[in-house]
Amino acid sequence: MTVAAMSNDPIREWILSEGNSTQITRISSVGGGCINLASRYDTDAGSFFVKTNRSIGPSMFEGEALGLGAMYDTRTIRVPRPYKVGSLPTGGSFIIMEFIEFGVSRGDQSVLGTKLAEMHKAGKSEKGFGFDVNNTIGSTPQINRWASDWIQFYGEHRLGYQLKLAREQYGDNSIYEKGQRLVKSMGPLFEDVVVEPCLLHGDLWSGNISSDKNGKPVILDPACYYGHNEAEFGMSWCAGFGGSFYSSYFKVMPKQPGFEKRRDLYMLYHYLNHYNLFGSGYRSSAMSIIDDYLRMLKP
Repeated sequence: MTVAAMSNDPIREWILSEGNSTQITRISSVGGGCINLASRYDTDAGSFFVKTNRSIGPSMFEGEALGLGAMYDTRTIRVPRPYKVGSLPTGGSFIIMEFIEFGVSRGDQSVLGTKLAEMHKAGKSEKGFGFDVNNTIGSTPQINRWASDWIQFYGEHRLGYQLKLAREQYGDNSIYEKGQRLVKSMGPLFEDVVVEPCLLHGDLWSGNISSDKNGKPVILDPACYYGHNEAEFGMSWCAGFGGSFYSSYFKVMPKQPGFEKRRDLYMLYHYLNHYNLFGSGYRSSAMSIIDDYLRMLKP
């Protein structure tokens, strides 16, 4: 079927001009997202992947596009190439990107580990820790203000921000106060560690990991920033990383002293975010991590 021309449609206008297409042959819905609507636009010049959101302005998609572009520019792991972000005339926004034909599995864990480590090694920032724009983790704002000190950045803009949200949203003074004690006392976890600002996907769980039709790993829907490479494993509780993933990763990015002691610290950010997004079912996991660290560090 040939889709009829629609007036004042910026998605169609871009595809038929800068997208080098002369005809859109089919538009079909793509499932999987819970925040945005996703569609596949088939044309005589290939296919495009389009996400739209009728209630949010273009800043969210601008952050995604900058993250995808930064990862794409490392020429390491495959990500969808971003093409265009804009506003919809009826309100809301859109992003157009490369359409990748996914394979039947998530691909080889060993290759994923290698490619992710290569991205971390290649993507470095001279500005420190942070990103050029704020973005979102799920639908939660993620503050990426530049900082030269990783412990300060992670304590303030990651754990601290989520703890404040929990207090504001649920009146949860207990998790806030205990969490702030942890933030102030977590320095010893980084003794003898060199922390470099590496480009992170930022939200690496199983739903954001796939493979292309050739079996090569693909990562998508990022919440990018420059941070400690170990923070990339913060969603490992629902990412399914196996032994071959980690062994391949550490061949490229060697494991640093105290890695195991810091793993839960990076999971805590995502448990807190899930608590703020989805409710009390995630509170006990977050509080358990905080309590364990407070016993270990004895602040």
